[in-house]
Amino acid sequence: MFETLRYAKHTEEQPIFSARAHVFQIDPATKRNWLPASKHAVTVSFFYDASRTVYRIISVGGTKAIINSTITPNMTFTKTSQKFGQWADSRANTVYGLGFSTEQQLQQFAEQFKEVKEAARLAREKSQERFELANPALNIAAPEELSEERHSPPLLTVNGPGEEKLFRSKSAEVELTVEKEKVKKMLSEGSMCEINLEAELFTLQDSNAKLVAALQEANSSVEQWKQQLAEYQEETDRLKDQVAELEGQLGHPAAGQSAREELSRSLEELEAQLSAKDQEIHSLQSKKTDVGELEKEREETIQRLEDLERLNSDLEDQVKSTENTLASSREEQNQAEAEVQRIIEVLDVKICDLNDLRQSLAKLIDK
Repeated sequence: MFETLRYAKHTEEQPIFSARAHVFQIDPATKRNWLPASKHAVTVSFFYDASRTVYRIISVGGTKAIINSTITPNMTFTKTSQKFGQWADSRANTVYGLGFSTEQQLQQFAEQFKEVKEAARLAREKSQERFELANPALNIAAPEELSEERHSPPLLTVNGPGEEKLFRSKSAEVELTVEKEKVKKMLSEGSMCEINLEAELFTLQDSNAKLVAALQEANSSVEQWKQQLAEYQEETDRLKDQVAELEGQLGHPAAGQSAREELSRSLEELEAQLSAKDQEIHSLQSKKTDVGELEKEREETIQRLEDLERLNSDLEDQVKSTENTLASSREEQNQAEAEVQRIIEVLDVKICDLNDLRQSLAKLIDK
């Protein structure tokens, strides 16, 4: 940024907007490929020269200006991908490309480019109005496109004949058409080149990922091979030691005899250990049999418990039934007692009546 300011210091230009991006220029030989103008991201700034009413895009890499483009109303900033944009500068006879780190930065730069282009158009119109007011004798104005694209004064003169004026005006229009066709061709070629570059980039990334995976697999295989080789070397050393030991035993019979005796003792110890293990197995099997019997007894006990529970349930049902029967019997007894009491009362009444009747008969007999 400071280098850009130093580059524009000799004028009265003021910075308007700055962004960091990778700068590219179209290859002048092929018109198809992009050539990097900077090794890394640099500052790209919009400047305004109030003394000349000119807007420029300036970027400096080190001590060299890699972009010095004057913005005209006919320029167009085209976004060819999410993070890449370009514009054609016919004065410099090239196409500039900018690669941003984010899509948002590209969008901000494109909006600023559009605003600056509109400001350049307004400034040009005001400048033309002032020029026409200052030179009312000129009835034929120079072509706008030629005046801007070549950055030169009008080709028409005040004192020239009318035919010469018309011829120069037509020549300027033809040249302007040719320039426009060149710019369109450069833009289309730049877009195609960008698409091809993106496709190549994706292909290279895929190939790189495959190569990395293959390299990792090869590294793991190498580690496995190294481990196997070490194991083989250890096995070889062990076999060599055994061979040397056997050769030593063959060379010294006494040593071989002692080794055989030691092997015999080891065998006897192993047999003793084996017999002990057999006894442990038999004891475990007997314990297993005891466990089986206990399990069987447990199952029988559980079965008996279940039978007792069922019997208990039956007894409870019988008790409930008996209680119900007893309650009904008591109720019937109470009813019988009440009936007997009622009969006794009736008998008492009847007895009283008979007694009265007897007394009445006795009185009648006495009379």
